[in-house]
Amino acid sequence: MHAALIALLLALSLAPGQLKANPTTPGSDTQVLERLPFKPGDPVAREMASLRTQLQRDPKNPALAAQLARKYYSLVAEEGDPRYLGYAQAALAPWWEMAQPPDEIQVLRASLRQFRHDFDGAISDLNAVLTRQPGNTQARALRATIHIVQARYPQGRSDCSALHSNGSTGNELIATACEAMADGLSGKSSQAFNQLQQALNQALQERAKPSAADQLWVRLRLAELAQRLGRNAEAEAQYQSAIRLGIMDTFLFAAWADFLLDQGRFQEVITLLKDKTRSDTLLLRLALAEHALRPRPGEANRITLTNRYAAAQLRGDTAHQQEEARFALRIENNAQKALKLAQENWKVQREPRDARIFLEAALALHDAAAAQPVLQWLRQSQHEDPALLNLAKQLGSGGK
Repeated sequence: MHAALIALLLALSLAPGQLKANPTTPGSDTQVLERLPFKPGDPVAREMASLRTQLQRDPKNPALAAQLARKYYSLVAEEGDPRYLGYAQAALAPWWEMAQPPDEIQVLRASLRQFRHDFDGAISDLNAVLTRQPGNTQARALRATIHIVQARYPQGRSDCSALHSNGSTGNELIATACEAMADGLSGKSSQAFNQLQQALNQALQERAKPSAADQLWVRLRLAELAQRLGRNAEAEAQYQSAIRLGIMDTFLFAAWADFLLDQGRFQEVITLLKDKTRSDTLLLRLALAEHALRPRPGEANRITLTNRYAAAQLRGDTAHQQEEARFALRIENNAQKALKLAQENWKVQREPRDARIFLEAALALHDAAAAQPVLQWLRQSQHEDPALLNLAKQLGSGGK
């Protein structure tokens, strides 16, 4: 999942999710497509109902369409339900094939394209926007993180640094965190952690403190960096600080659950996620924890995930490949399937999580040759994650 990318855009008030869903066109204005999980009288529900009504009356209004699409994105971040992305794309339908839609629409289209792993299409959209509008922060941030996701760290860091030019306190902090993300994947985790922690401390002393969303994204980056340095107590402190911000964020809970899984704290994962099963991302972590403890209730979640992954394959949706590989290896005990999925995923997405499942599957098969693309990435990037380096060592390369 493009967790870093999504969280950064959420911090910049463009809140996308991580998975692809196909747009649906209703047969009539009265057709009910989905009962959204809102409480009666929920102000968000009222606002979205109003936006949908306005957009039905004026379907080619780009401002309305963009506003509604962003609302759906924020729901994905909160709920982890990929169907909202299909609704977002449906809102943008009048501009979907347009060569040069309005800038805001084109950035939104780029974010949706990257969800289906059409990174080339997304970069093309973002290049066009930034040619016309070099100061577009959202386009710059999205392009930076796509570069980083695909292991083009110098290009990503260059875009991160360009975010400083905006001049606002919030964007200064986000720019520093973006740079830290690139540096932390290039052998500079300690320096990146110290600089980002200093920047956050300074920002929290300002009269105009960073927003909760900004703080959440920065805390997640600090937690990642601390883990990469083997400083688990500091990583846990950052996760706890992020949770105390009170934002319901799928990507925060996924990262925290992964940390707990690595610590063998399986019951804590179950307690954390037992009521958050709409999200495939969180359901996977719940199923992994259940499988580790082998309680009877885990079977239902295993079947649900099996069906969801099968449905994604029928749609041609490849956004699940990294997580499906984890499912195949840990729950289905099918290392061959896991390796195949990890290999396909690595062709387009090269984050540490992608590298880890690739190496784990290769190790399960005692196939060091298959792991060479990741081992080469480890050597070239000078990546410092102890878990990855340990896997590389077990495969006989030493990782560097």
